[in-house]
Amino acid sequence: MRQALDHHRAGRMMEARCLYEAILEAWPDQPDVLYFLSVLALQSGRHEESTQLVRRSLAIAPNQARCYTTLGLGLRALGDLGKAEASFLRAIELDPTSDRYETLGFFFKEQRRFGEAIKAYWQAEALSPDPAAALNEIAELQCDRGNDLQTSGDLQGALGAYQQAVAINPNLAAAWYASGCAESSRKEYAAAIACLTKALEIHPDWAEAQHNLGQALFKIGQVDEALVLFRKAMAGGNKELPETAIAVVIPGSPTSDNAAVLEARRTWAASYLPKRQTKRSSSPRTAARPLRVGYVSAFFQDHNWMKPVWGLINHHDRRLVQVHLFSDAPASEIQYGYRALPDDQFHDVSRLSNEELCLEIEQAAIDVLIDLNGYSSMRRLPLFALRPAPVIVGWFNMYATTGMASFDYLIGDQVVVPTDEERYYCEKIVRVPGSYLTFEVGYPVPEIVDPPCISAEAISFGCLASQYKITTEVIQAWSRILEQVPSSSLVLRNSTLASAGTRNFLLGLFERYGISPARVHPHGPADHFRFLETYAQIDIALDTFPYNGGTTTMEAIWQGVPVVTFLGDRWVCRTSASLLKAASLGELIGESVEDYVSLAVRLANTPGYLLDLRRNMRVRLCKAQVCDTTSFARNMEQIYFSLHASPRWS
Repeated sequence: MRQALDHHRAGRMMEARCLYEAILEAWPDQPDVLYFLSVLALQSGRHEESTQLVRRSLAIAPNQARCYTTLGLGLRALGDLGKAEASFLRAIELDPTSDRYETLGFFFKEQRRFGEAIKAYWQAEALSPDPAAALNEIAELQCDRGNDLQTSGDLQGALGAYQQAVAINPNLAAAWYASGCAESSRKEYAAAIACLTKALEIHPDWAEAQHNLGQALFKIGQVDEALVLFRKAMAGGNKELPETAIAVVIPGSPTSDNAAVLEARRTWAASYLPKRQTKRSSSPRTAARPLRVGYVSAFFQDHNWMKPVWGLINHHDRRLVQVHLFSDAPASEIQYGYRALPDDQFHDVSRLSNEELCLEIEQAAIDVLIDLNGYSSMRRLPLFALRPAPVIVGWFNMYATTGMASFDYLIGDQVVVPTDEERYYCEKIVRVPGSYLTFEVGYPVPEIVDPPCISAEAISFGCLASQYKITTEVIQAWSRILEQVPSSSLVLRNSTLASAGTRNFLLGLFERYGISPARVHPHGPADHFRFLETYAQIDIALDTFPYNGGTTTMEAIWQGVPVVTFLGDRWVCRTSASLLKAASLGELIGESVEDYVSLAVRLANTPGYLLDLRRNMRVRLCKAQVCDTTSFARNMEQIYFSLHASPRWS
């Protein structure tokens, strides 16, 4: 027996087995030998044999805890989980040791019964002379439990589990990382940043944590800091996620320029788009057939954002143009804006892959295909690399180069793309007279009221732009304005500011630049009508940069609120200037950040001008080029016909 055990412990299984069997031949009912032989069979993967042997041992000596543990392991391997669990519990009942509770805990862990596994490991920890291993296992189980809860959508429960995990093991990077992901899913970006930063303190080169921290920083306006992390993540893991993130956010980076945008988007397009297909030849067209123009969008249902789109489409001359809408939302979700005509073709393509949508566009024989998504819905960008139409154009939501050779043209204007910047575009730039955006409001909006400074005798600045546009550089400029206009305040509203953590982060930035939190009033989201009512609290709207407002600028001036902006160094920083010039509000455009600050301060001292502007703004806009959607439609149709007649690659 001693020789058999020595062989067994040394891993000489065949020698041990021969000796065990020799003993059993002389002494068939020896329970210890049956037990050790069952263990050897289990270790060798002979699970059926192991369970038979250990049951023989138990038949002779029924109350052997070790036999019930071995029986449970064999039954588990054979898939009889109910009997395996009963065997483990019987072993603990007979002899409750730390090891047996750990075995039970591991059994529950395998089945993702994390609550029961955690209880078992706590029992192991209480009985162990060295509880550290059990505690680490409990922390990891809490993290696993949190991951399951997060997957099921219970973010609050998941966060509770992660907090318990790091309370036990503060160096469990996986729990900090998962907490950061859960906080981001709840749009608690400040909390996400704290958690992901902790994960990276423990594992500095964790690419996924770098990428997710970058995404959280971007959401609260820390764009350059996000880019640094995306670039680090590229060096340490899957390059596609961070390269995609860079391509999306780089136009709004304060320290990037047109050349950097072009390089980032070309790099992404070269790596992740399907190979460019043969260009489609133009369909023969007679004067009797309207030009078939297709618009591709994931956002037709967002009526406030789509004002410029509906302004164009509603005023197309259907004798000249047949309108096709390729929509990633059903027609039933489009409540305002679009005025459908009988010959229009609406295609609900939400369930189609890009390859299937390409085929549908080809079957519709589209002459000119217009992308309205840009990098705001990257799911559809590969569609255009498949060349579903002879002429492919970017407009409305493409405020920088696509970086894609498959786009033939971008439609802009002289303000957003001066001639000397065309070298930073893959596409040929086509310009419309005036602004490349016009708009009409086809949904309920609040009545205009007098500026609040008339009754309050103090100026209220404001901005209702998305939080990712409010960079540190923007906050610095706003702080200078507030400093130079005593008693003034600043009203902010966007969906990200629903989070108290984000509001506190923002107020902390203002404090850093000498502005008391009492002067800044951040608000979370509201339904669109109430959102627009916020302009009743604002005398002067301040634009963001380098990523200007588009919809935000249109809505502010429609509510009678002047928007102060300046001509920046790229398209995305000139959108508001383009709109304001076309609105005959060029006096609101500065030449630099310094001009922007000075202009806002000067306007704060002209309450009479603000009152007159407020009361007459809508009348003024209705006579201005920015709301002349009919003329804009004629100009765009002329461009479409010209591009179809002489395509770029002909």
